[in-house]
Amino acid sequence: MDFFAQIITWINVLTNTLGRFVLAPVGFLPGWLSNTIISAVTGIVLLIIFKYTSNQNAIGSVKDGIWANLMALWLFKDSVAVTLKSQGRVFKGAFLLLFHSLRPMLVMIVPVCLLIFQMGLWYQYRPLQIAEQTLVTMELNEKTSSNQPKINLEPDPAYEIVTGPVRLVSKNQICWQIKVVENGSHKLIFQADRKKFEKELAVGNGFMRLSSKRPDQNWADILLHPAEKPFTSDEVVKSISIEYPDRQSWTSGTDWWLIYFFIASMVFALMFKPFLNVKI
Repeated sequence: MDFFAQIITWINVLTNTLGRFVLAPVGFLPGWLSNTIISAVTGIVLLIIFKYTSNQNAIGSVKDGIWANLMALWLFKDSVAVTLKSQGRVFKGAFLLLFHSLRPMLVMIVPVCLLIFQMGLWYQYRPLQIAEQTLVTMELNEKTSSNQPKINLEPDPAYEIVTGPVRLVSKNQICWQIKVVENGSHKLIFQADRKKFEKELAVGNGFMRLSSKRPDQNWADILLHPAEKPFTSDEVVKSISIEYPDRQSWTSGTDWWLIYFFIASMVFALMFKPFLNVKI
């Protein structure tokens, strides 16, 4: 599992570089517009990938057969034998369409997932705003539960420490309540066992690329939180997370951005299907 997590970490290095460049316009465009543009481009690109990775001739033949059997159902609706035979052929055709879609789906699933994780850095949460308070939680590695290392959050002009550190022994966590006082991308710096650990902090208005969690060596967490390098299994710290507020929007708000992305990308793909001569 550590090897698999390392592979994903290496992939994240590439996707973070591309994501910063390709998704940079999200930072200054209205949320509905940026998500619509990304959805449109994604839908068209996936449509082209589907065309060249699927058997278009076979899909065309199957669809013709489905339409022929649907017509037979309408023309010979009084014949039980014809109706049952045509219904069976329609279901068989639907299964064949699904079968012919498997290869392009396997090709598309990895890049689409990586794109979604990069988009989540922009849309899933909004950055903190000046004078807002938030909770910072550090989870310690299980092996440190016995020696209880001393850990401090270093002061910085970008934020004020309101409370903390508060140690939750049962959860092996340490928490701080901070208030942000300066816009920009900042670093939380922690001192633990003569070693320093960092966590990104985003403060500002509009859209900012932010990471709510610096993960541990869990491959799922590394995928969901790709922006920061994960902690290694031999370090004192397991993960550090920051509670960011939800973003309120039907097109680019928390969770809703993903629903809008899928719907809009499918709509654009269907709109361009006749122009690109793609059989789905």
